Amino acid sequence: MELLNYIFRLGVVFAIFGFLWGIFDLAIKMLRAGNQRTVTEIYIIKGFKYLLLVNVTFLFCIEDQLTNLVVLHQAILVGLVLLMYFVGKLQNSENRKRMFKVVAQGIPQIPIASFNKRAEIIVIILALCVFIIFWFFPSLANNSASRWFHDNIMNIEDTPLFGFMFKIIGFFFLLSIFSRMFNAINYLLNSSNLSKNNMGNDNDSSSIGNDDSGEYTDYEEVD
Repeated sequence: MELLNYIFRLGVVFAIFGFLWGIFDLAIKMLRAGNQRTVTEIYIIKGFKYLLLVNVTFLFCIEDQLTNLVVLHQAILVGLVLLMYFVGKLQNSENRKRMFKVVAQGIPQIPIASFNKRAEIIVIILALCVFIIFWFFPSLANNSASRWFHDNIMNIEDTPLFGFMFKIIGFFFLLSIFSRMFNAINYLLNSSNLSKNNMGNDNDSSSIGNDDSGEYTDYEEVD
């Protein structure tokens, strides 16, 4: 039950962080006066977002802010949740690009979504590496930017109306995490069974036409 409650709490944190980041991102778009971003700008901003999310989330693994004492099992759980979250974002971006290609086919007025899989993977790996650095040097996670997001997330979570809304989002986040875990386990099991079946088929096919028992078959002629 403690595990479920903590994942649920992470879902609330992710939802409120996304809300606060959306305000920040909207301000950037207004300053740009609606000019379209380049792929480089998109991934610089996304990299900053992922790094800040890792930083803020890691603060919830620190039991004592003065001694920077990290709770081990919470840090491991947060790392796994972040990995599944980033992989889910990568899959959503791929699906979105595929959908835009279908919709925009033959319609040049519709822009195709900017997506670079290599850049996306680099950003994810960088964010996870920063999480590992925080693991060994937790004091680095305690900075002014992360503290601002952390404190505001706590304040919004304690607000009756907004807190309840984000807790609903956190519940669906919990369901999505378990769905991704189930899909990953199912994929690994199916891959394992498929490889065993292929090995069995190869062995069966290699034994066809070979009879090492020394006995005569019905189709052999005896001189």
